[in-house]
Amino acid sequence: MNYNFNFIEKKWRENWKKNPINQKTSEKENYYCLDMFPYPSGNGLHVGHWRGYVLSDVWSRYQILNGKYVLHPMGWDAFGLPAENYAIAKKMHPATATEENIKNFKRQLEEISAIYDWDKEINTTDPDYYKWTQWIFLKMFEHGLAYEKEMPINWCPSCKTGLANEEVKDGLCDRCNSVVTKKNLRQWMLKITAYASRLLEDLEELDWPEKVKKMQADWIGKSFGAEIDFNVEGLEDTIKVFTTRPDTLFGATFMVLAPENELVSKLVIDDKKEEVEKYVFTSSTKSSIDRMTDKEKTGVFLGRYAINPLNGKQVPIWISDYVLADYGTGAIMCVPAHDTRDFEFAKKFELSIVPVIAKDGIETPLTQAYTDDGIMINSGQFNGIKSSDAKTIIADYLEKENIGKKTTNYKLRDWVFSRQRYWGEPIPVVHCEKCGVVGVKESDLPIKLPDVKSYEPTGTGESPLADIADWVNTTCPKCNSPAKRETNTMPQWAGSSWYFLRYVNPHNKEELISKKDMKEWLPVDMYVGGIEHAVLHLLYARFYTKFLQDIGVVDFKEPFTRLFNQGMVTKNGAKMSKSKGNVISPDELVENYGCDSLRMYELFIGPPELDSEWDDRGIEGVHRFLNKVWRLVSYNKEVSANADLERERHKLIYDITTRMESFSLNTVVSGFMEHTNNLIELQKKFGGIDRETIKTLIILLSPIVPHIASELFEVSGNTSSVFDEKWPQYDKKKMEDNEIEIVVQVSGKMAGKLKVVKDENEASLILKAKDLVKTRLENKQIIKEIYVKNKLINIVAK
Repeated sequence: MNYNFNFIEKKWRENWKKNPINQKTSEKENYYCLDMFPYPSGNGLHVGHWRGYVLSDVWSRYQILNGKYVLHPMGWDAFGLPAENYAIAKKMHPATATEENIKNFKRQLEEISAIYDWDKEINTTDPDYYKWTQWIFLKMFEHGLAYEKEMPINWCPSCKTGLANEEVKDGLCDRCNSVVTKKNLRQWMLKITAYASRLLEDLEELDWPEKVKKMQADWIGKSFGAEIDFNVEGLEDTIKVFTTRPDTLFGATFMVLAPENELVSKLVIDDKKEEVEKYVFTSSTKSSIDRMTDKEKTGVFLGRYAINPLNGKQVPIWISDYVLADYGTGAIMCVPAHDTRDFEFAKKFELSIVPVIAKDGIETPLTQAYTDDGIMINSGQFNGIKSSDAKTIIADYLEKENIGKKTTNYKLRDWVFSRQRYWGEPIPVVHCEKCGVVGVKESDLPIKLPDVKSYEPTGTGESPLADIADWVNTTCPKCNSPAKRETNTMPQWAGSSWYFLRYVNPHNKEELISKKDMKEWLPVDMYVGGIEHAVLHLLYARFYTKFLQDIGVVDFKEPFTRLFNQGMVTKNGAKMSKSKGNVISPDELVENYGCDSLRMYELFIGPPELDSEWDDRGIEGVHRFLNKVWRLVSYNKEVSANADLERERHKLIYDITTRMESFSLNTVVSGFMEHTNNLIELQKKFGGIDRETIKTLIILLSPIVPHIASELFEVSGNTSSVFDEKWPQYDKKKMEDNEIEIVVQVSGKMAGKLKVVKDENEASLILKAKDLVKTRLENKQIIKEIYVKNKLINIVAK
């Protein structure tokens, strides 16, 4: 009767393979619980990964006990930089490395005993899967959402590939932490900006953490303002700027273009060309974050002037790296009197500073930019107006005079979609000299990635695929003339932006998803994963879903109804990583303590939404607790139920259920510990515990520690599975205590407490109170006896 976790866990794992606990019946409602699928790294899973997978499995098992048929699948996000970089380091082919890593991951995931339906397994590198990744791209191409553009992009010199803005964190590549520079390359882009307003507005409807919604809203970055045209003096060209402050236009005394702005080479005068070209090159070697945060302002005058459209004054045109080509129009009007960066730039290069807003409408010397609201000055007909009102008044005037227009701008940029790497989905288009860029025929999908020996990135801006002549050379689907395949590949996000749709039926050869399957299962009910994907995967998945809704593939606009972001598990105050030497592998812990102990400790370690510090000793306490539960149940002598046992049972159900529903899983575990101690005391008091209370405890424990719960359910005389049971229900009336504590006072001062039966007769209670405080009443006359029902007795005496 000892708790032999090795025997028990092996026994029940084998049992569940033969008799899966998650069975479809006609009365069961479908429920889709999904983990963010992992990319199979060579390091395997550590206890931080386990946390998310345990959370989703506990929730899935909880839904099963609440009468749901649960889709809880698993797969592999196996294309992209992480897998390829690992393969390069190990001098292996990415396909071989990925296959080996997946085997190890599956072994570790099976030790969690999560109820994954492996029949639904997907792999983004499987041609049967990426056929549909390519199909979605073709549809975007047909609808004008996928396009080519030569532009300066984020470039990782270590990974030797372009990166999307979302893949750059604090100026560093989010995969290898190298400093990101800029490189001018031909790129495939996805027009995610066409969905900016919908991506922003629909956030309000989501049951997601507010932090994630704010991160996405800030990334999309909606702002209201005006587009204004500045004519270039002596040329036919105009420079378009976007500003959120049209009220400051009279104070625009110079303009700054991004060094990459295509107008730079056209506007620069001959005497300035060499200086400008040198500055443009230097800027291209700096990361966007460095350019935005450099305290020392740099720049070069182009030798040309624009004309301020409101006051007709000359405005010198400069370039500076603090202006980015991919934000707004890549050009700004500079108002040094009311913008800190512009003020610093003007001071350094001795440019004119004209205040157009003053606190009380009275101009005073400026020692720094004035950025508050105030009264308009030096602004012609708009003098004396509040600056807050002038924003709209001047924007209206610009529209009326056809020199600008009110507009909404978004910080969100189109998605840089191509990668100059081998390990990714081939982009399904060809380049034909006669027809231009042509999408392949749908019947030719998938365009398979060729098997090659050498796949290392070239660093030239060309993919390694460009050197495979027999793969590159093909015929045009339109005119049958010779053509060349696109050699850039898709980013790792391509396959993960829609994978949740494919799990429903990964064996469907005819369509991405059938209408029947879509209506039965989607959107996803619960999505569990890390917050680090807030403006990468989660934003891209929302974009793909909205596009697929537009073309009739799905009938919903948001992919994930509810989102839960688990916190990281840290060790020595840092995120677990091999380089830091602080990785805790679950393998040895499972061997020494069992899967159930590790599952429960992963939950107990702290609030699931917060980062938690790993304590090597913590799992020992949880393991001791499970031994305590084992003894409580396996050595129990069944007794008849009574009011005390029934009260404890309903309190247990209430506490665990309410905490489970609020996803406060660490307090679920502490609740079990508290109530188990209560049951042990009741077991001593009554010589045992009734059958229903023991059964209730086991059912409630089963989502968290399924092996020991299943064994104890069987030991208790049950022949069916614990997961065939229904989640217990509580009755609040039965939770109420019959025994209460009443305060006893003498002349308003605390004198003691009485434990009595609730609603006991008042006369009886007063007699007990007098007896309790009889020494305090000696030689005193009782004047009054006051009773507040079930709360207080006050004996007034003198």
